[in-house]
Amino acid sequence: MPYKANILLVDDRDDNLMALEATLTSLDQNMVRASSGEAALKALLEEDFALILLDVIMPGMDGFETAAHIKQRERTKDVPIIFLTAEGTDRHQVFRGYAARFVDYMTKPYDPWLLRAKVEVFLELDRLKRQLDDQSRVLRRELGTETADSVDSVVARLATHVGAVTEKLGRLREQSAVGDNDEDSATLQAIRELDTSVGQLTVLVEALRGPS
Repeated sequence: MPYKANILLVDDRDDNLMALEATLTSLDQNMVRASSGEAALKALLEEDFALILLDVIMPGMDGFETAAHIKQRERTKDVPIIFLTAEGTDRHQVFRGYAARFVDYMTKPYDPWLLRAKVEVFLELDRLKRQLDDQSRVLRRELGTETADSVDSVVARLATHVGAVTEKLGRLREQSAVGDNDEDSATLQAIRELDTSVGQLTVLVEALRGPS
């Protein structure tokens, strides 16, 4: 079956939660309701979520306080949050949102098409992250079967070598810039090609490190 991401909808009013579900139903993802900040934090302990849509004005723990708790937890600190609030929210509250490291901010009544488009972007980012994590696990497993050393040991040594090559390449680039004014010289072209190769190798090393 196709993978379905979890989206957490947090609002103290049932009619607002129903409206969010109606807006996002065409995306065919798993939508989980929470009617308070406390309920949202409990849900985040039980499931992994690709995105959180969080109402700002709620009794008890408001959206900003809830977001602060979410960002303090290692498991959930990188989960993106879109704040939803009524028009007229003062600038001080907006700054509180930025301090809580939310990702986006929309006012009610929100444009359903725009909200759905934003959610689709975050779902795609979540898909790409999961894909990279899967590739990392495969690479680490394959590497582990081909060497007597531990995977972490091999990756650490590889990262050291990549760093050394990057440093030497930087010095070579500086020397070439001083000694050659021809932008299309063979030396500079070779350096650009090496830059590309080293960049690709760096991406591979980061993939082997696996999810943080």
